[in-house]
Amino acid sequence: MASTSAISLCFIPKISQRFHSNNHTPQLQPYRGAYGHGGLLHTPLSLRRRGRALRFSRLAVRVTASSRAEGGSRRPASGRRVYRQSQTQSSSLSAHPLKQVASFVVPAGLFLAVTFVLWKVVEKLLVPKSKKPSNVEEKTAKQGLEWSFAAGTNLLSGLGAKIDRESKQKLNEFAKELRAFSVVDMSGCNFGDEGLVFLAERFAYNQTLEGVSFAGNGITAAGLKAFDGILQSNIMLKTLDLSGNPIGDAGAKCLSEILVNNTGITKLQLNSANLGDEGAKAIAEMLKKNSTLRFLELNNNMIEFSGFASLAGALLENKTIRDLQLNGNYGGALGANSLSKGLEGNKSLKELHLHGNSIGDEGIRTLIDGLSSHKGKLTRLEIGNNSISAKGAFHVAEFIKKSKSLTTLNISMNDIGDEGAERIGDALKENRTVKSLDLAGNNIHVKGVSVIAKALKDNSVIITLELGYNPIGPEGAESLCEVLKFHGNINMLKLGWCQLGAKGAEFIADMIRYNGTLSNLDLRGNGLRDEGAKCIARSLKVVNEALTSLDLGFNEIRDDGAFAIAQALKANEDVRITYLNLSRNLMTKFGHSALSDARDHVYEMTEKEVEVVF
Repeated sequence: MASTSAISLCFIPKISQRFHSNNHTPQLQPYRGAYGHGGLLHTPLSLRRRGRALRFSRLAVRVTASSRAEGGSRRPASGRRVYRQSQTQSSSLSAHPLKQVASFVVPAGLFLAVTFVLWKVVEKLLVPKSKKPSNVEEKTAKQGLEWSFAAGTNLLSGLGAKIDRESKQKLNEFAKELRAFSVVDMSGCNFGDEGLVFLAERFAYNQTLEGVSFAGNGITAAGLKAFDGILQSNIMLKTLDLSGNPIGDAGAKCLSEILVNNTGITKLQLNSANLGDEGAKAIAEMLKKNSTLRFLELNNNMIEFSGFASLAGALLENKTIRDLQLNGNYGGALGANSLSKGLEGNKSLKELHLHGNSIGDEGIRTLIDGLSSHKGKLTRLEIGNNSISAKGAFHVAEFIKKSKSLTTLNISMNDIGDEGAERIGDALKENRTVKSLDLAGNNIHVKGVSVIAKALKDNSVIITLELGYNPIGPEGAESLCEVLKFHGNINMLKLGWCQLGAKGAEFIADMIRYNGTLSNLDLRGNGLRDEGAKCIARSLKVVNEALTSLDLGFNEIRDDGAFAIAQALKANEDVRITYLNLSRNLMTKFGHSALSDARDHVYEMTEKEVEVVF
């Protein structure tokens, strides 16, 4: 057995809890370090283990001595010296761990103290005490909020100065445009009231700008005050668009006071501007004195009966207004009745737009009475989406018969049915002024469209006919196409969503072969499919010098139909089509490729460009 002098701290025996049956002496096992081999642990945790190891070393010496006293050979006297030497080393090492612990704890405590102080300093730097901002800071933050052009940038408080600077730079660029171009569109820039104040100063003596759009810029009544005095100096500006700004009734009053004596602006657009009856009254008072304004747009506001009555009173005194648009308001039958009285004494109005005012049959009756007594020459009447039935269509038809000036009639999105269509068809036989007729979405079937078709047989004045969204079916297409083969002067025919199907496409294709006037044909949403597309393709192969635009969108056309149309374009060297729409169909990349190849072929052979839309 090795001498006890060989026992060191790097190889310390450890008492095992297991005992052999024949020998009750505990077995000693070496203490392994943290890395799997004997050795000192160079970590703070080894200090405690080292103290334990010293106690085990003393115990090991005693165990060795006692075992030898029982039966082992006695060691020489030098063994005692070794034992005393080991005891001396043990006593000297007992104080050593305390010094190492102290050397570790003191620096650690100092480190924690320094860290705490630094953390407090950093906290003060990163989270400064709130203080009331100065006037300059308040002004900068306010400007940054109001001059913002981008949504969400106002949430970044630290970028206020940058936003302010960029916004002013944009406004300076706009100001340069005002001096360089005659017509400038600044819609949707969101520069607000302060931006308008900045730009309005450039109007006073501007001799270049004739039209400007400030639509959708968040301008309120406060911003419109910037025009006070400026529009009186500028006589070059003709068109002013302030649509989509929440100016309200207060803004309408402010603007009306400014425009009373203005001699430059001829067109004023205030669509979707939150105007009510009070705003309409203010504009009406301006119209009584203003002698320059020709076009006034007040669409999609909240003007009701009272506002309509005020505008009607203005029409009695105004002698220059030519176009009045009141689409999407709330005039109703009473508003139409009031307006009719103003129309009786007016000589200047030529266009009246009243879409979506819930006028109804009674309102149409009184309105037509006023138009029949109108001393001027009305050329355009827009009365779509007003709940007009066959009864109201009767009054419209009577006006068509008498009118010597009406060129455009839009009565779409009502419910006149076949009976109303028949009345209007009969009236068209006597009228020789109406050039454009829109009857879309009126629940017209075969019977009604047949009467319209017969009217076209003797009427060569109508050049635009809109019959979309009426369920005329293949039979209605047949009666219409039979007339248009050799009669009429229609150059734009719209039959979208009329339930024509492939059978109706055959009649359309046959008409195309012989018609020499039709240049624009709309057949969207009719379920033509490949069969219908092939019918039309066969007609396109024949020389056609009139058809330039063909719309076949939403027709469930697949690759076979696309191939047929592509071959027709290639085969006809004298093709006149410049626009072909096949979007919203069921073609794959093969159909697209065939159409693209046909387009390129036409250009190579004829140097004509065909716009093909997939």
